[in-house]
Amino acid sequence: MRVVLDTNILFSALISPHGAPDTIYRAWRMARFEVVTSLAQLDEIRRASRYPKLQAVLQPTKVGVMINNLQRALVLDQLSRSFEADDPDDAFLLAMADAGRADYLVTGDRRAGLLERGHSGRTRILTPTLFCAEVLKGRG
Repeated sequence: MRVVLDTNILFSALISPHGAPDTIYRAWRMARFEVVTSLAQLDEIRRASRYPKLQAVLQPTKVGVMINNLQRALVLDQLSRSFEADDPDDAFLLAMADAGRADYLVTGDRRAGLLERGHSGRTRILTPTLFCAEVLKGRG
């Protein structure tokens, strides 16, 4: 099973060790599914983690460890530019899902319009809570 995790899910996993994003991140680290990421997302993580608002809540060493872990995931270097999203900054998530043949895209961003889509091609788009309840539940 292949999964794209929105950057907000990854940051949330670092900020709060007791929520669904952390459960998802730990499940990936335990090899319960394969993460699909891209050079574009790794750049976004590096850039966004330096925003003053996030620097106040993210520990640089934890961000570095996460980036190192993600570099061992399925990292795509080229993404299609043909995807559109309500938030143009999220179009790359749809491109990653398509290029990586992801089964799921997990996002907590309700304003970007991705969750309202419900799917993109073969990829289901879910909240972290739904992903945990529907996908991770019962999987050892």
